[in-house]
Amino acid sequence: MTAPSRLVVLISGNGSNLQAVLDACASGELPASVVCVISNKADAHGLVRARNAGVEAIHFAKLTNETRQEYDKRLSDYVTTKQPSYIILAGWMRILSSSFLSSFPNKVINLHPALPDTFPGTHAIERAFEAYQRGQIDHTGIMIHLVPDEGVDNGPVLATEIIPIHKDDTLEVLETRIHQREHKLLVKTIKELLITSD
Repeated sequence: MTAPSRLVVLISGNGSNLQAVLDACASGELPASVVCVISNKADAHGLVRARNAGVEAIHFAKLTNETRQEYDKRLSDYVTTKQPSYIILAGWMRILSSSFLSSFPNKVINLHPALPDTFPGTHAIERAFEAYQRGQIDHTGIMIHLVPDEGVDNGPVLATEIIPIHKDDTLEVLETRIHQREHKLLVKTIKELLITSD
């Protein structure tokens, strides 16, 4: 019997996708455990979710005068001590440099609320909704991809799902629909990775 896979989750905000992963680990749907949750923001609600689940929750602040590379190297050193099978970026709002990524080849997974090659970066759902209102698109989507380098939301794609935009949608309704699908797709993709890497 192999030991359960070890997940480190990086967040910056509410942590609803983190909650989906925590729940899937607790129910046994994911043959894994979340061993640490790290946020670059002290007030991220995801840290509360982690503590409520009995998981180590760390606010990893950037030090005064610390460069991005120095921060990422310090973060990498800390994450390495957790011996992660995978590192899940679930709403992590910093671009990771090679100072972090080079330590974890093919182990860093990002979730982005848009399809490949559309709306990279922040505010992807709002930008998709605005494009819909201009008549440019009739759907958006979500993708989960590996993070091999400092490119923004453009690593090798692991999974995608198309999300239709309906004519009576508000931005809030669309956001809710996307987040609900994100939770399912993230858990499903992690599960497939764990099974194939076992």
